[in-house]
Amino acid sequence: MDQALSNEQIDTIGEIANISMGNSATTLSMMVNRKVDITTPNVSVIKRSESLDDYAKTCVFVQIHYVKGLTGNNVLILKENDVKVMTDLMMGGDGTNTAGDISELHLSAASEAMNQMMGASATSLSMMLGVPTDISTPIVNKIDVDSVKIFEKSFETEYEFFVKIAFRITIGDLIDSVMVQLYPVQFAREMCAKFMANEAES
Repeated sequence: MDQALSNEQIDTIGEIANISMGNSATTLSMMVNRKVDITTPNVSVIKRSESLDDYAKTCVFVQIHYVKGLTGNNVLILKENDVKVMTDLMMGGDGTNTAGDISELHLSAASEAMNQMMGASATSLSMMLGVPTDISTPIVNKIDVDSVKIFEKSFETEYEFFVKIAFRITIGDLIDSVMVQLYPVQFAREMCAKFMANEAES
């Protein structure tokens, strides 16, 4: 099966991602009471074996699967300090209370932020594709050897090629992280087709 996507499909995926992640940024912005900026997405096709390449030096990742309407994963990669800053902001602080180790409180805040962000994103995707969507409860892991194995296991599928959509996400000068969405190539094609069909009807 041809693994390439046409330029039009890549543009469409970028557009869909841009709109849905724009809604996520707005949601996060309300949670941390700060302006959140998300860059234009970088869309590429990668082999499954490359899906961990960005994870070498990061510490916390939160992943969410679509359980209805769509097939794919959303992964938010956060540096340990980013999680502490975000937690402090969510609790009404100024983002500077970051002493000590990562605790359950930090992981639960990262999970809640991702849950709200991806909930907003799923709602907007649902409207754009004309398909009801739903997401799983977030799975939060502090990166270590075991959690990387868990992460790899979630990609034990028959799919060899994935579309990787990477965004840079910044909150003032406090946070600078990457958010990655990974979809099987077959699913990305299907998403483009649904988007085009829905656009044509509206």
